[in-house]
Amino acid sequence: MKSLYIIGTPASGKTALALGLAQKLQKEGFKVAYFKPIGTPSRGGEQSDEDAVLMREVLGMEVPLEVVVPCMIGPSYLSGERCPGALSRIRRAYHEITQNVDVLLIGGALYPYAYTSCGLDDIALAKEWGALVILVVTLESDFSLDQTLFFNRSLSSAGLTLLGNIFNNIPRSLLAKAEGIYRPILEENGYRTLGLIPRRPEIASPTAKEYYEALGGEILAGKDNLGRLVEEVMVGAMTAESALTYFRRSADKAVILGGDRTDVALAALETSTSVLILTGGLYPDLRVISRAQEKGVPLILVQYDTYTTVEKVSHLSRRLRPDDTVGIRIALENVEKYCQWETILEALR
Repeated sequence: MKSLYIIGTPASGKTALALGLAQKLQKEGFKVAYFKPIGTPSRGGEQSDEDAVLMREVLGMEVPLEVVVPCMIGPSYLSGERCPGALSRIRRAYHEITQNVDVLLIGGALYPYAYTSCGLDDIALAKEWGALVILVVTLESDFSLDQTLFFNRSLSSAGLTLLGNIFNNIPRSLLAKAEGIYRPILEENGYRTLGLIPRRPEIASPTAKEYYEALGGEILAGKDNLGRLVEEVMVGAMTAESALTYFRRSADKAVILGGDRTDVALAALETSTSVLILTGGLYPDLRVISRAQEKGVPLILVQYDTYTTVEKVSHLSRRLRPDDTVGIRIALENVEKYCQWETILEALR
């Protein structure tokens, strides 16, 4: 039995990659299971990890969900008793879930360094099980490559077997740079690139519903269109005179602005807007509600100020669900088309 630990940072697409790899491994005849040592409570507050729920159902796993994800630990985990007994629960679950499988895919934490204070970070757990490691990378700027090199060196220094890096959800503007500059620099430093996956909105872009789930609040219009994809976030902090020109620069966007910015909100609704989020708990002018309803644009009123709202959605990413047949299919396509899956399979044999 081989274990493959998939680590990365928020919104890098760790789960989508694990889902694609799991399907490909099954097609190649492997018995595959998924394990997430430490889960993250879902946005609705339920004590269940959405990634574990998805993978358990898609892979047809028969073990209980609490074995797939034995621990649920939040960001303030050092308050109180500090994850008592967590490592023992994780070890028992790992032993149970590895029975009668060929490959165990392990989902990393929100950050590779999370839970280091309790000795439960990704590096510590990967060493415990002698797991192979793939690092999933999301690109925003050259600093993303610096972060990748830093993580690669940390993994190698820890004595782990790093199979390679997969650049995931690459924006079109960075595709050529990833191939022509980032990949060679990694290779010069002795690290391998196993895939360059371009961004595909159908699997990478969150929906208006996911913005609502992350922020809560009240839906004032467009409730039937919460499935709209959001490609970009724009803040309505400009003057009313320049708003229309500014908003025309981007399509399929979320616009965040104060509920009292009536002229700016109306301007946003005249452009390609997927969701309009009004902040500060300020109930909007009825013209805004009426126009949003006409356009079919979800209109969400939240109590947070604009800065807090932007912070809460800054790392928001698409959450694949078991009934998302298109997203599940694309996850497999991405692995087969854009990754060196033969190299990964060979390492797992």
